[in-house]
Parts: sequence; structure tokens; C-alpha cells
Amino acid sequence: MRIVLFIEVFSSCLYAQLATPSYSRLADGRVQLETKTSGAVLRYTFEEKDPDKSAGVYLAPVTVPYGKVLRAKAFSIDGAEQSAVLSVGPQAIPSTLVAVTQNRDWKNYDWVKRHEAIVELGKMRKPDLLFVGDSITHFWGGEPVDARLRGAEVWDKYYGSRKALNLGYGWDRTENVLWRLQHGEIDGLTPKVVVLMIGTNNAGINSAAEIAAGIEAICGELHARLPGARILLLGIFPRGAKPDAAMAKVMAVNELIASLDGKNGVSYLDVGKVFLEADGSISPEVMNDYLHPTALGYERWAAAMEPTLVRLLEGR
Repeated sequence: MRIVLFIEVFSSCLYAQLATPSYSRLADGRVQLETKTSGAVLRYTFEEKDPDKSAGVYLAPVTVPYGKVLRAKAFSIDGAEQSAVLSVGPQAIPSTLVAVTQNRDWKNYDWVKRHEAIVELGKMRKPDLLFVGDSITHFWGGEPVDARLRGAEVWDKYYGSRKALNLGYGWDRTENVLWRLQHGEIDGLTPKVVVLMIGTNNAGINSAAEIAAGIEAICGELHARLPGARILLLGIFPRGAKPDAAMAKVMAVNELIASLDGKNGVSYLDVGKVFLEADGSISPEVMNDYLHPTALGYERWAAAMEPTLVRLLEGR
């Protein structure tokens, strides 16, 4: 009787010493589990019961499916329960991270045909330089050719001899860029540099943090698929005739994504000031709709970016 009592007391003490698992969420919504107990094994399940020793071992961050609850426990090596249960519900993933196609600019161009053309051009041209973005990039110049070009001469001047490919799409948001990168646009390519500027079209529907998360996800996608490429991440350009809430959100996003500089091949550069007057306004000579650069605006963009771009192309 005394031996049994001793075992029960020892078991209770052991249980009390081990902590309940804790968790944190990554930018893409996945759940990362931790335990403060050295040597403990974390097991988890999405079933409507607590995990037992038949549940899978936690090895990497997981996505909690919609309508499910993640339940996790820490176990001793021999499989005895050692902690209370941690329950984590699903988090709604912001739209900036959900890869989708789009057709918002259907009156002006065919999104699918542009995607198909870019995939084919990539196979034929094997570009050294990629420009990835929305209409601000789309309207600049280069191939695939578009009827709405605003800065073709500037493009030819700076990039005509550099084997560059324009992966800009009118009205694209971060989620649309993610879809394109995941569906063939950069497969098999080995560019030296990718210039990325995206997010302004998310400003009306997403928070600054959500937009920044989408941009970070794109940088991660580029780095994973093009490990040898340098990523020149540009701050989102200012927009609007005068400083307002939209411009303030853009600036807030830029403050967040500036922290990506130096990580996973990313170099961050904000050239937005070249579009602004002394009072913070935008002249129609630089952006005639206060969003898309004119030829003068594209010249300012290219000139401001050139020193950094040269350095990256040369591998410095």
C-alpha cells in the first residue's frame, strides 16, 4: 500500500511540473507550438477529443482547418500525459495571403492571356531581370507589350539591353501575385534580380499589417523558388494629390516591410520621395492621375533605383 501511494504521489508531482503547451501565429496564419518542458513530446489532433499517444507528433507549424480546433498536449517519452490541453481555433487568413486570380481590369486586358504570354516568354528569353507588380509596373514598358504604356522609352533606355521581363498586371493585389508565382511564371527561371513593388491596390480593403504580410509572403515565395536571385523590394509609391489617409496607409505598410531588408535575399529601397513636391503633394506632371507615373515619373523611378540595381546585378 505504501509503495502504491508513493508512485501516485510521484506521478502527481511529475504531472504538476510540466507546462501546458503554448502557441504563436506566423504571418501566414499557421500555428507554432512550444513547450517549456525539456524532453517533452508535443502531440496534436484536429479531432473532437483530446490527443492521446496515438496522435501525431508536432514537427512544424500547422494550419488549423476552417471549422476545426487544434488540441495539443505534452507527453513524456513513455507516452504518459504530462500537461493540460491547449486548444487553438482557426484564424481567418487575410485576403492578402490567399492566392487567387483576378479579372478587375477586364475592359482593358485579358489577365489570363497575359499570364500565359509571360510563362511562354520566360521559357524563351530566360531573363536576368524581373519586374513584379501591379499596373504601375505593367504600364512601364517591355514585354509582354501592352497598348497602355506610359514610359516605354524610359524602359528601353534602362532595361532594353538587360534581358528584362515585365510581370506587372493592372489591378493586381498581393494575393494575385502569389497565385502567379505559384502557377508557372517563374518556374525554371534564373534571374539575377527581381524588382518587387506591390500592395497599393490592397490599400482600400486591407490593413497595413495584412498588406505587409502579403508582401512578406511574396518575398518568401520568390526566395524559395528563385534562391539565387536578389530581391529588390521597393516601398509602395505615394498616391493621391495631397497627403491623406490612403497615403498614410501606404507609409505605414512601408514602415513594416522595411524590416525585411537583409532577410532571404531582400534589399529594401524606398524611392517614393522622388515623386513628391516640397509640400508632400504629387504633381500631375509626375503622376497625372496621382497613382501611375508619367514618362517623367518613370524616369525619376529608374534613376533613383539605378545605383542599387547595378550593385545587385553585379552581385555586390
